[in-house]
Amino acid sequence: MTERMTGQQRLVLTIAILGSFVAFLDSTIVNVALPAIARDLGGGLVTQQWTVDAYLITLSALILVAGAVSDAFGRILVLRIGLIAFGVASIAVALAPDAVFLVIARAAQGAAGAFLVPSSLALITSTMVEPLRSRAIGIWTASTTAAMIVGPLLGGLIVDHLSWRWAFLLNVLPIAVSLWFLTRLDHRETRRPDARVDIVGALMCTFGLGGAVFALIEQPNAGWSAPWIWLPGVGGLALLVAFVWRQRHVADPILPLDLFRSRTFSAGNLATFFVYAALALNGFVLAVYLQQGASLTATLAGLASLPTTIVMIVLSPRAGALAGRWGPRLFMTVGPLIMAVGAVLLLTVAADFDYWWQVFPAMVVFGFGLALTVSPLTAAILGAADSERAGIASAVNNAVARVAGLLPIAALGAITGGALDLAGFHRAAVVTAILLVIGGVVSLLGIRNPPRESEASTAEATGP
Repeated sequence: MTERMTGQQRLVLTIAILGSFVAFLDSTIVNVALPAIARDLGGGLVTQQWTVDAYLITLSALILVAGAVSDAFGRILVLRIGLIAFGVASIAVALAPDAVFLVIARAAQGAAGAFLVPSSLALITSTMVEPLRSRAIGIWTASTTAAMIVGPLLGGLIVDHLSWRWAFLLNVLPIAVSLWFLTRLDHRETRRPDARVDIVGALMCTFGLGGAVFALIEQPNAGWSAPWIWLPGVGGLALLVAFVWRQRHVADPILPLDLFRSRTFSAGNLATFFVYAALALNGFVLAVYLQQGASLTATLAGLASLPTTIVMIVLSPRAGALAGRWGPRLFMTVGPLIMAVGAVLLLTVAADFDYWWQVFPAMVVFGFGLALTVSPLTAAILGAADSERAGIASAVNNAVARVAGLLPIAALGAITGGALDLAGFHRAAVVTAILLVIGGVVSLLGIRNPPRESEASTAEATGP
């Protein structure tokens, strides 16, 4: 008989879903709102780049430290602070009078968002045991994935019929409900008195990423010879190198480098970097160009990528099951290559725009490749780490994906030739395809399939 959740466990799951949903929803809405933000606040492409990357910089840098903070201060406390901070930052974004204020508020929003997903999952794992835990995480994953469908469509409708500002105010309602539910939760906090947080490492990572991304975004305006461009760039890279060095020597690293001794873990994260860089570049360019270049409304631009999401949601469970039987290597190799074909199909987009012939086929192919990639990639990463370190392995992979997402947006000026016109859109499609091909090749050369159960049993029987 299937074990049922108690009322308190269902409440935990509801809080975890709502707390994470706002972060996922915000990241999918923002791309659709970018053209309206630039029209309202000015700054053109640079404002659009910083709107995305300011959020990703703090999110990427702090998501690694979030687990340690939850252990040190308690999951419920951290989740409550994260929700309140995310809500306040969302209101600040919505009320932004200019682009600079908006970028600062987005950075604060990313910092708050870094603590929502890890603390939500930690709350589930600390209140449930198997098999309920796996079932709860499955429900959490399915529910938060819905943000990928709801976000672009909802964002488009809000931008077209209200204002881009309301797209961020939308976060306040689920946050308020989550905070109220937390008051109904009867759960004793578990804290590790010996837990330590590497604040210095987190700051080094944040300012290192910030300096490097600042140089990439602003250099098209002044060139690399300008001191205010190359100094932050060089300083940011130096801080990132120092951060890695510190993680090798600090007692409680937020990035445990020994995880990378596993060939599959290293190759999986390298493949993640290229695949998610391509996904971020494609999502940004498609949402912006369809509005600015193809003159679609924000709602239609939001609907444009819906076929990709639907195909992924329908096929991902089957791909995950097959990867569990055959191993992830084949799927992680073929999936990105199929996505690369989808990116190349976007080269058919012409001045005489037709969504159904020029974009829809690419979205379907892209979705098929994505479905083959995501579940096997997650399984490979988690399977390469010891079970007791699955949480930090997931956090590292999440951080790699976020960093991968911010870099191509920062370098968008160089990728598109300075303008997101038709030629720039085609250049971005080519770069997307190249990144995906590299991701597939890395998987082919680096991923090792775990031994099948029958093979493992034979090895145990025969001995060394």
